[in-house]
Amino acid sequence: MVSQEQRRRQLAREKFLRQQQRRTDARRKSRTRNAVIASALGVVIIGSLGLYTAGAFDGDDGKSNAGAEVTPSATPTSKAPDPCKKAAAGKVETMSWKKEPAMTIDESADYTMKLDTTCGEIDIALKASAAPRTVNSFNFLLNKGYLDHTKCHRLTDSGIYVLQCGDPTGTGTGGPGYTIPDENLKDKSVKGDVYPAGTVAMANQFNAQTGEGKDSGGSQFFLVYQDSPLPANYTPFGTVTEAGMKVLTKLAAAGAQAADPTTGNTAPNATVVINKATVTKS
Repeated sequence: MVSQEQRRRQLAREKFLRQQQRRTDARRKSRTRNAVIASALGVVIIGSLGLYTAGAFDGDDGKSNAGAEVTPSATPTSKAPDPCKKAAAGKVETMSWKKEPAMTIDESADYTMKLDTTCGEIDIALKASAAPRTVNSFNFLLNKGYLDHTKCHRLTDSGIYVLQCGDPTGTGTGGPGYTIPDENLKDKSVKGDVYPAGTVAMANQFNAQTGEGKDSGGSQFFLVYQDSPLPANYTPFGTVTEAGMKVLTKLAAAGAQAADPTTGNTAPNATVVINKATVTKS
């Protein structure tokens, strides 16, 4: 016959085992969820890679990347008043190139990317020495007016907390026609697979489950407005200044719309348009 003390110990052990199982299940669900969320930042290139690498380096208007962003549905928030102003007059210019631009930046110098948006100015201190090809690419594109009058097409406010910009088509499918390699993936600021608030990093087509799609960045990038759990697969190439963070958190507070049935993007409720984007050397 089982004594009362033995029965108490048996019940305690069963309770402990149940707790351990729940914790194991929770960790597994968390890993799965983070893998899905991370894939949302991937731009899946549908066209031939020959489009990006063939031919001499020159402008080629009228062409755009044949890409599509894989985006899970996000829970929309209640719509807050739009904190942003009307966009400046002007239109997006269609531009594309066949090859990554030649290196022209000084890797030892300091560079700042300024996004003059309808919501306010967002200044970004660029990491030229750690991500030289990424910074060089933006220096080239922005000097051509590539991002002027473009919309930031995606805001996530669940799981990860980012504003995604850099696509002239505003759909999550666009790019400059060429790709650049991943850089600075061991940046000390990215600890424990968490991209801290203020990080500016490249979107790409990397698939963490298959390991395919490395070195596939184009022009799309994301600004982290709240610490976000993401594997270190996305080139961190800049940091938003304190003043810029105030603008970023203001527009993020307006929330996101329901996922677009065509693109899957959850557009920000705020009307975030980059009136002018520049890179300057200091």
